[in-house]
Amino acid sequence: MHWSLQLTLIATALGCLYALGCALWILRQPEGDTALQRPYLAIREGAAAFMRIQYGTIAAVGAVIFALLWWIPRFGPVTAWGFALGGIGSALAGLIGMTVAVRANVRTAAAAQTHLGRALQIAYRSGAVTGFLLGSLALAAVLGFHLWLQARGESLAPLAGLGFGASLISIFSRLGGGIFTKAADVGADLAGKIEQNIPEDDPRNPAVIADNVGDNVGDCAGMAADVFESYAVTLVAAILVAAWRTPETPLLQTYPLALGGTALLAGLVGGQFLWPGRSRQVGAALLRTVVISLILSAAGFWWLTRALEMPLALFEAALVGLGVGLGLVIDTAYFTALRFPPVRRIAQASCQGHATNIITGLAVGMKSAAFPALLVAGGVITAHQLAGIYGIAVATTALLALTPTIISMDAYGPVADNAGGIVEMAGLPESVRGGTDALDAAGNMTKALTKTFAIGSAGLAALALFAAYRLEFGVRGQGLVFSLDDPFVLGGVFCGSLLPFLFSGLALEAVGKAAGRVVEEARRQFRERPGILAGREAPDYAHAVAMLTRAAISNMLAPGLLPVAAPLTAALLAPWLPPGSMALLVGGMLMGAVASGLLLALAMSIGGGAWDNAKKYIEAGHYGGKGSPAHHAAVTGDTVGDPYKDTAGPAINPMAKVLSLMAVLLAPFLL
Repeated sequence: MHWSLQLTLIATALGCLYALGCALWILRQPEGDTALQRPYLAIREGAAAFMRIQYGTIAAVGAVIFALLWWIPRFGPVTAWGFALGGIGSALAGLIGMTVAVRANVRTAAAAQTHLGRALQIAYRSGAVTGFLLGSLALAAVLGFHLWLQARGESLAPLAGLGFGASLISIFSRLGGGIFTKAADVGADLAGKIEQNIPEDDPRNPAVIADNVGDNVGDCAGMAADVFESYAVTLVAAILVAAWRTPETPLLQTYPLALGGTALLAGLVGGQFLWPGRSRQVGAALLRTVVISLILSAAGFWWLTRALEMPLALFEAALVGLGVGLGLVIDTAYFTALRFPPVRRIAQASCQGHATNIITGLAVGMKSAAFPALLVAGGVITAHQLAGIYGIAVATTALLALTPTIISMDAYGPVADNAGGIVEMAGLPESVRGGTDALDAAGNMTKALTKTFAIGSAGLAALALFAAYRLEFGVRGQGLVFSLDDPFVLGGVFCGSLLPFLFSGLALEAVGKAAGRVVEEARRQFRERPGILAGREAPDYAHAVAMLTRAAISNMLAPGLLPVAAPLTAALLAPWLPPGSMALLVGGMLMGAVASGLLLALAMSIGGGAWDNAKKYIEAGHYGGKGSPAHHAAVTGDTVGDPYKDTAGPAINPMAKVLSLMAVLLAPFLL
């Protein structure tokens, strides 16, 4: 085994050990008194019930696909086992990370009573369990399967099966968790804040526990599965591109894996520079860890490229990937931070009413996609000029190699959010809530940044997969040309451009239906049990969680199967159409889906974040503050933006990659 792969194996082992050490350290922290225990136990029970039902449903769908892959001769047992490996790895990263996050919520709340720095450590290390476990498992799964295929003398094509397994878990986790969390959030706001004029985390609201459960299943398990899939798929695409373009240079297949191992080690070092300081600037402390990890990663990439005697152009392509990631973060910060004009314009528009808030929020979201689109276009062109299609794959790998650090920050967010909710439900003093609010404010920032990271990396990963799809036909001796002069390519572009819009429409509709059921359930409990609003009896949280779980699971199937059905339909039609026509149509479909999906996901995610922070800007005392007409309008905008930024927008990422991987897998049937 080459020393660079040994380095990667050591890095994955250290990453897993670090995640385990963080988990054990968190579990040793005190859980607080009985007042904190009551809401915590309800959240823990609800999260476990949801995950049990969701992953049971996913396992049933996955078992059917596993059997089909095993049974179809052109795939066979090797591809089927790759599919299972990718799915199990993605599920484990999300499940373990979320389990620790739920247990860290109450410990963060307990620590915030005495020491903000300790509360920050607990919340961040909880996120680090998800981040470093995810990065380590993704690297280990792809590296191990790659080595196993080489040892058996097998083709590397079954690697696409591994990516498909991760993608299937990702799309259903993102959708199921997103529908649950945003239906709970929207329903809780409508039934509580708007109809009853009670605070956001008031324990009298039957939907409040479901809202806290949703934070964990959406932003921990859902995001973990999403980025695990992006990372694994990118590594698979880079290996396939190298294997099919330059089979005589096997070191190019291991270079992306070594990049991942180097960045993982850099993240382990960067994560040790987390301290809030006397100024209590939590956000600055979190960003410092990202900047240090990025600088160390760049230095490691340079050393690795020189040590492997690879062309310097590959290091430059890796820097392009890091630059794209940094640009996406800057764009998101500008359009979602309270101190910049976009959020303040939405807040100001709220003074004129609900309609102007919605119109301005939509405009901000649409404009926010301009710079990222140009940035991605420039990054793709630059990386291609440096090292061809393989350069694009290397740039994407370099960006996603930051996954452990970025996801650590993202998974920190729901822990801080839930800690604040537990403190409020426990009735602790305002001084404690002030500390958890500082943690939560930083979490809102990190969640917005990591969503953009996930979307941008997903777009680049889909481009790398399109390159793998095109090269698949070159390997088979079919020199297909994907030109817009061809009617099948052009038709595919239009079909592919439609898919993100149809997918988003189904996802938003699902949130609306589920949120309506939450509101009806809250109204029923308020009506039948008047003692709830009077504070004399507790709501039936478990019934609200169970009802919403069933609604989320049933509504995620239709949009989740859409990217599977589209290329499968083309493969079924291929025998009755001119040879190669369906291969051209699916290629056009990938082009259209990547282009429109990237822009739509960015507009929805960033626009939703801007709506959210416009409400927070007004709540800080501007334009009349809480309870003012402007605040009511801003709550409406935030309610619309919630499923935009946390359900439909982020779920477009795995949709595009499932579509691309299905195309790669079905390539033999499209000719």
